[in-house]
Amino acid sequence: MARKNSSKPVVLIVGLGRFGSAVAESLVNQGIEVMAVDEDLDRVQRFATDFTHTVQADGTDGVAMRQLGVEQFDRAVVAIGSDIEASVLTTITLVEAGVQQIWAKAITRKHGKILRSIGAHHVIYPEFTMGQRVAHMVSGGMNDYIEFEDGFAIARTFAPPETWGRTLERAGVRSRHRITVVGVKRAGTDVDHALPDTLVEQGDELVVSGATGDVERFCGLGLMGGQHARRVG
Repeated sequence: MARKNSSKPVVLIVGLGRFGSAVAESLVNQGIEVMAVDEDLDRVQRFATDFTHTVQADGTDGVAMRQLGVEQFDRAVVAIGSDIEASVLTTITLVEAGVQQIWAKAITRKHGKILRSIGAHHVIYPEFTMGQRVAHMVSGGMNDYIEFEDGFAIARTFAPPETWGRTLERAGVRSRHRITVVGVKRAGTDVDHALPDTLVEQGDELVVSGATGDVERFCGLGLMGGQHARRVG
């Protein structure tokens, strides 16, 4: 397989639990080749026909991983979470092999700090991130929510009453609330790119971005818009 610096990269995924297999499936659906590695033979056999290449190997075994040619990969995902020692040793193996971009799953902040200190380029907290996302949706103000490490967030929320019947420019959302509307979705249609002259109506959803606190405050204003949309629906 041509991997490093290829126009069509192959991604190495170590660990085929729920998280690792979900990442691998999503990559394959995007047309990206995947080499999936797990030391559990049952898992390897289960996914043998789903991913491009599926191999039984111990990610902590430097010799075995070098035999697989891990040094040829630009990108890798360490999807091992519950076994912190295995997660750390696998990450070290990939760092020493010179993998340019390593995403590693962490189950605690301390675990994540260790992964960063040994060279992981991106640390992921799936449970924490999903918990945040669900909590924001359950609160009623958001229909979807993503928060980034640098205090930046993107959310989808119902348009608050102050924007109804107005263009985005006239509503002054950006100047009044310090957030940017990047898209507007009307029921039954796809999301449209937001422009200053985009008209907002009752029941519309807004895709907004900005500092986490500003996004959360603005989405709180959308509660009434959501209640209206649910009554109409």
